[in-house]
Amino acid sequence: MRVAIYQGPAAPGTKAHMLDALRQAAEQAHGADLLVLPELFLTGYNIPPDQLRAAAEPADGPASKAATQIARTHNMALLYGYPEQGAEGALHNSAVLIGPDGHIQANYRKTHLFGDMERAIFTPGTQPAVLATIAGIKIGVLICYDVEFPEMVRGLALRGADLVAVPTALMQPYHFIPQTMVRTRAFENQVFLAYANRTGTEGDMHYVGESCIVAPDGAFLARAEATETLISAELDMVQAANSRSLNTYLADRLPAHYIEPAP
Repeated sequence: MRVAIYQGPAAPGTKAHMLDALRQAAEQAHGADLLVLPELFLTGYNIPPDQLRAAAEPADGPASKAATQIARTHNMALLYGYPEQGAEGALHNSAVLIGPDGHIQANYRKTHLFGDMERAIFTPGTQPAVLATIAGIKIGVLICYDVEFPEMVRGLALRGADLVAVPTALMQPYHFIPQTMVRTRAFENQVFLAYANRTGTEGDMHYVGESCIVAPDGAFLARAEATETLISAELDMVQAANSRSLNTYLADRLPAHYIEPAP
């Protein structure tokens, strides 16, 4: 599988503008099986709550229908973040995975909400493990802060994920996360990890960029700097199997020793 990440655009726009950016990124990523885009890609992340609510759609809303045409045209799976209109007025920070045939393969609602801003507007998701299969590769989906909880990636790995794809909106000063933590998550769970960040400045937030694709041995397969760009890498499943035979964390687990104390 070839995975691509679009780190951009530098400034958010209307949904029509962002869908056009998605279309251009898919054209640039020609030959990729999966294109991963940032958290809340369709709207921007650090925007007023009323704008997020106004732009919210169901998973199969108009923007998704437009994205399905892009997926079909390029025979490419797409994963991007958007504000999801849930039941009874709930708003979710979500990511939708559309297959190359244009069908929705998965929709994930962010479980761990970050900071007062997110907690004030979004309702957290309750489904901790969302998986789908694209091009024979089992893909788990998380969003931003979720990947910073080791249990989330471990849960996906135990359910057979080969790749964990993470749309994110990581701001300064948290360079440590793409530089070190993401590599650790890949290594300790023996999975590929695709971390797709935003770039530029949005309000008072300065995004660090540094999107990356990491192998199960913790090595960077592709890595962005801070500016708008597209990166890609081939996921070598033979290399992954070799790494797993050497680093047997999942097989060596002792779950009886990991019981958490009662609250």
